[in-house]
Amino acid sequence: MKLLVVVDMQNDFIDGALGTKEAVSIVPHVAQKLDKARKEGWAVVFTRDTHTEDYLNTQEGRNLPVPHCIVGTKGWEITEALAVEDATILDKPTFGSTKLAHYITRLPDLEEVCLVGLCTDICVISNAMLVKAALPEVLVSVDASCCAGVTPQSHLNALEAMKMCQIQVQ
Repeated sequence: MKLLVVVDMQNDFIDGALGTKEAVSIVPHVAQKLDKARKEGWAVVFTRDTHTEDYLNTQEGRNLPVPHCIVGTKGWEITEALAVEDATILDKPTFGSTKLAHYITRLPDLEEVCLVGLCTDICVISNAMLVKAALPEVLVSVDASCCAGVTPQSHLNALEAMKMCQIQVQ
């Protein structure tokens, strides 16, 4: 079994509160990757950064005082450019998702996990590291053309860090 993990492709990270032109530019690439994975029979999981109205009172909110991905808002929703109807969606309150790590360890005969999405230097790297730690003998990869960081430089730094931890960068 192969699994595509689409990390936080939400409106607030694309063109909303924390959006960037780089995030906007990867949306078509992620849509193509998602379509190809489905045609090849891959399972698909989306993660969704999920905060509540009291976000600014959380540790993350005090360090990043920009309300984003508040449950029920347009910014919290996964972009309409990506079809989610046949996928599992895992809500997560922080960068890395222990729910994702637990989910993947229960998948039968998992051969490969590929991660794409936003932001390379925060949530993608956090989840890739958790997946690699949970299943060290499974091939874990990140498609760089389907990821964007907070800045282009931090995107590249995250890719290099993942390579050092035996996560393949495509």
